Amino acid sequence: MSPLSTVLQEKYAKIQDETWGCVVKPILLLLSLLTALPIQAQTRLNMTEGVTDISQKVYGLHMTILIICAVIGVVVFGIMFWAIIHHRKSKGAQAAQFHESTKIEILWTIIPFVILIAMAVPATKTLIAMEDASESDLTVQITGSQWKWHYRYFDQGVEFYSLLGTLPQQIQGQVAKGQNYLLEVDHPLVLPTDRKIRFLITSDDVIHSWWMPAFAVKKDAVPGFINEAWTRINEPGIYRGQCAELCGKDHGFMPIVVDARTGAEFDDWLANAQTRQAEAKAAEQELLAMQMSMDESMALGEQTYQKVCAACHQANGEGIPGAFPALKGSELILKDKAAHIHIVLYGKAGTAMQSFNKQLSLKELAAVITYERNAWGNDTKDVIQPSDIEQARQGQ
Repeated sequence: MSPLSTVLQEKYAKIQDETWGCVVKPILLLLSLLTALPIQAQTRLNMTEGVTDISQKVYGLHMTILIICAVIGVVVFGIMFWAIIHHRKSKGAQAAQFHESTKIEILWTIIPFVILIAMAVPATKTLIAMEDASESDLTVQITGSQWKWHYRYFDQGVEFYSLLGTLPQQIQGQVAKGQNYLLEVDHPLVLPTDRKIRFLITSDDVIHSWWMPAFAVKKDAVPGFINEAWTRINEPGIYRGQCAELCGKDHGFMPIVVDARTGAEFDDWLANAQTRQAEAKAAEQELLAMQMSMDESMALGEQTYQKVCAACHQANGEGIPGAFPALKGSELILKDKAAHIHIVLYGKAGTAMQSFNKQLSLKELAAVITYERNAWGNDTKDVIQPSDIEQARQGQ
């Protein structure tokens, strides 16, 4: 063998080694990682598959696009680094001199186009399926307000508010935080697992967003508009979400909890809820004839105030200057009882003061107004009765 042939063989072997290290090895490493992706799919660094067919389609689409992007990245960077190493100046490489290449331009236009079409087809199918809320078995209206959710089951006579269930002492760091800190509510949304559920989502005040990752449902709640979504849950269980729109100072205290039950269990719950709400309405009518004492009103009123009013107006009634008015020494409270009742019942347009007419019972409304009129030195001596609230409602 001639010395020239030996040199050429050595150079060829060196090129093979460099190509293996720069291109082949990374590609093999990528392929090994991709084969392990389904196994690692449920780690905290990745999306979850969820418990609905749509959420699993979204997860599959996510994994498909991720793999395509990863392969493109490795191939492109592999070729780029190979070219840099094998055509570097120190090896005597000379830069090619050319202007335009119709073949290359056609190639780098067609290849991305084909890849995008391949990605767009499954993505479009999934998006169309996500928007098809037709032929639903149950409709639930979801209304966001600062900072709670209101749920109403159409044609079932059941509706309720769902508020943060985490204790204030946990938020203030006075006691240990629970397992579901800031992700627990007093009344979860109860849904069946054997039916298609349609959501009608809107808002009373600002823009909220109802987000349930396990269902792959995320829809904005916009005042004056109704957005539509749907789900069909495959597995019973407790699922947690949050408001995903920055909706004000207590945005982080607006969780969503769904209690998914089998069809029979849901039917039992719905029947019991209908009975409880009918009994509550009958009990409210009986309240119209009762007379609450000052002590009873102040005790219940303080509890209600701390639950629904103190976040804005503060526990001491002094409010937050420039944001929420003080109730302590308020001219409206001290001098205009009718206006005080009206603003608690119906809120004030253009402000954060929302309506509590449907959020609180007759007794709670009367008690909290009594408390505000007599706490912090206001001392009007007025005791508001449930009949006063009903009269204000009739005179609306």
